[in-house]
Amino acid sequence: MSFSPSNPLDDELAQAILQQLRRKEGSWVDWGKGCQQLQKAGYSPQDIFTETGIEPAYQNLTIVAAQVFESLVAEGATAELLDYCRGPRSDVLYEFRVLNHSQRLVAAALALDKRLDADEARQVVQAMKEFKQAGAAPADFTNHPGDAMAYQVWRWARAKKDLQARSRLIAQGLKFAHSDSARRQIESLLSDFSVTPLDRPPLLPLYRLEHEDELPRLIPVVGTFPLTVSQVDAIAPISEIEPFRIATVTAQTQCVPIPGWQAVLKAEDPIAILCRTSDLPNPPDGPLEQVVVVVDRASQDWHNQAYWLTAQENQVELNWFSAAPAVDILGQVVLILRPKRILDENNLLEPWQMDD
Repeated sequence: MSFSPSNPLDDELAQAILQQLRRKEGSWVDWGKGCQQLQKAGYSPQDIFTETGIEPAYQNLTIVAAQVFESLVAEGATAELLDYCRGPRSDVLYEFRVLNHSQRLVAAALALDKRLDADEARQVVQAMKEFKQAGAAPADFTNHPGDAMAYQVWRWARAKKDLQARSRLIAQGLKFAHSDSARRQIESLLSDFSVTPLDRPPLLPLYRLEHEDELPRLIPVVGTFPLTVSQVDAIAPISEIEPFRIATVTAQTQCVPIPGWQAVLKAEDPIAILCRTSDLPNPPDGPLEQVVVVVDRASQDWHNQAYWLTAQENQVELNWFSAAPAVDILGQVVLILRPKRILDENNLLEPWQMDD
């Protein structure tokens, strides 16, 4: 095992904790505290699993749930409530992790009173969050978690046309209702059969990238010809974080997005230079236009099947060489990008361009 302890344990105490976990001595609260001590001392979850048989996922659950348990102790939970939580209810307490300490106490008391399982506890937490986000408490429903859950169920029941499904929700609402006023609201649905549809959130605008070139690569721009060697050297490489190619650039760095074509992705240290087609070696036919030249500074081993960015005294040039050159090579040209052709849509309205 390799350790980088942030809170070292002496070997004797560590072995005692491992022994306790192997034998499952004490309650799950003790196991959670033990796993946390070992992890802080540098034991990885996999190390603990190997030594004790407690899987990493359960280690995490008991560690978090034990922290929730300790917050209940700090809030003055009754002995009955703490005994219930030890019962074991680690999965229930784990659901309360997102609540503040006072909310945990009332939620745990509700769990004891209604004998909630983990799924119901999760629903209660979600109801409490939505109830709080609504701002002021709806009429006749208090801030108690039971009323928060009853309010959600009341909303769901009012939206149901099916009487059997509606009746099940009314029964669930009556189970959770804490205040008399909330109970009366739920009971009113027994005689009020009007349907109030729920406002549903719109569909998420989810898209998935299907092709590599749909995600561009940001290339730092050196500038526009003419350029000096020092200007080329001054551009720092940009590192990217997959899978979305998140790039961090300095405030002074300008970038150009280039489609993620294979030649662009293979470049290890690309930079971009703006120039005119007349600045290119062996310039193409056609009208003069501005282009972006992408150069990989990491590729400097000459061969005659590529164009190169070279240093001529302190100026840089683009060249092709049939034989190994005597000048300094700064990088290989991997791509020259022409601008998109822009079609003037207004011209399509001219009669001479329209089909008969």
